[in-house]
Amino acid sequence: MSQKVTVAYGDGIGPEIMEASLKILQAAGADLILDSIEIGEKVYKQGHTSGIREEDWEKLVNNKIFFKAPITTPQGGGYKSLNVTIRKTLGLYANVRPVKSLYPFVKTKHPKMDAIIVRENEEDLYAGIEHRQTQEVYQCLKLISRPGTEKIIRFAFEYTKNAGRKKITCMTKDNIMKLTDGHFHKTFDKIAQEYPEIEVDHWIIDIGAAKLADTPEEFDVIVLPNLYGDILSDIAAQITGSVGLAGSANIGTQCAMFEAIHGSAPTIAGQNIANPSGLLMGGVQMLNYMGKNKVAEKVENAWLATIEDGIHTADICDEQTTQKKVSTSEFAEEVIRRLGQAPKKFTEVKYPEESKKIQIHLSEHPAVEKTLDGVDIFLAFEPREPNLLGEKLVAATQAARLSLEMITNRGVKVYPKGNPLTFCTDHWRCRFTKNGAEVIQGSDLVDLQRRIVEAGLEIIKTENLYSFGDEKGYSLGQGQ
Repeated sequence: MSQKVTVAYGDGIGPEIMEASLKILQAAGADLILDSIEIGEKVYKQGHTSGIREEDWEKLVNNKIFFKAPITTPQGGGYKSLNVTIRKTLGLYANVRPVKSLYPFVKTKHPKMDAIIVRENEEDLYAGIEHRQTQEVYQCLKLISRPGTEKIIRFAFEYTKNAGRKKITCMTKDNIMKLTDGHFHKTFDKIAQEYPEIEVDHWIIDIGAAKLADTPEEFDVIVLPNLYGDILSDIAAQITGSVGLAGSANIGTQCAMFEAIHGSAPTIAGQNIANPSGLLMGGVQMLNYMGKNKVAEKVENAWLATIEDGIHTADICDEQTTQKKVSTSEFAEEVIRRLGQAPKKFTEVKYPEESKKIQIHLSEHPAVEKTLDGVDIFLAFEPREPNLLGEKLVAATQAARLSLEMITNRGVKVYPKGNPLTFCTDHWRCRFTKNGAEVIQGSDLVDLQRRIVEAGLEIIKTENLYSFGDEKGYSLGQGQ
């Protein structure tokens, strides 16, 4: 059955590998109706800061499936990542990246690797909310939401179950970021109870990444917040032999986008030497998503047969396994020649007759009492003398309904009783909390800020401090 797909040929090597991939998919019987749009560097430089024209959003929404080649984002100039924009605008909350060793035909130190990286795709530091707050300090906000976290973790468990896999690993840095990453880990543990047939574990991201690079065969499915997932999936792809081999699916409730994980490689553009495998494998994921499982199976098996026959593009050539070095277009022809064949040494791919669509339901969470405990007021202040700042603040706010509890600099407590060896910048967090059991209101915070401004101090940001039921909704200062 024909199905319309939005296609973008991209920049750099994008047009070459897209042409090769589409040629293979159509030859296998994909029966795609191609609805092309232009994205990337040319569109950026026409004044569209997100890299896509306004009128092309309608095609993405109507067609619901987007097959996208790599693009180039110009440096500087306020240009935003098109990938991030599309993922967030269309609600593509789940990024799925299979990473599997093709040993011995693609050189790797990890012949048994076969893992799936499931990455949260919409929030975390990729919210892209940044500010320069003082002469010396820049800030990037890390946003982790309850529904965003639940969606990706439920998706990961459903994906693991549908794929017949046995284990799922969560990775965070919740020993440091106890609220944001802590919420991700807690949600993982809670949802895991609904899937007793699936083995689960948790790793701190730094040692988890090291473990993946050392013994990747011990992992099956890995679910992570956005930034960690981006980094880890590239590590995983590289240790299989080449990032040029990995495809990527971006799944939402209504739309999906499929692509290679690598960039546009402008230095080799137009030379007909790029490996189309990553985009082709993204195309295989697309066919599975569309329910064209047997076509996907035919393409992937022909691709595996081509690799094991030693037909390789330049990036994976090896004198021990390569029988013939081929161009981008020649590689496509070799795969097409093997359509209908099964690999002899790799395990033949077998997909079910029909794909199971993953449907996500979100749990209901009753509201808990929200109590205002105080406020963190961030100041720009010179000289770098915490005791002097503390004295000024105490004098200015002694009649206020909130009192100064501490001052931190880059998260470390420096007042009262700070360590004189602590290095300070011009960026100070000043925590004010309510006196005793008094109830404070927004008007008390306004009064506090007025007193600080009248004392000649510069407020650059405020963060209210809330408790939610019995849980504090804010972190302590290091050394507090």
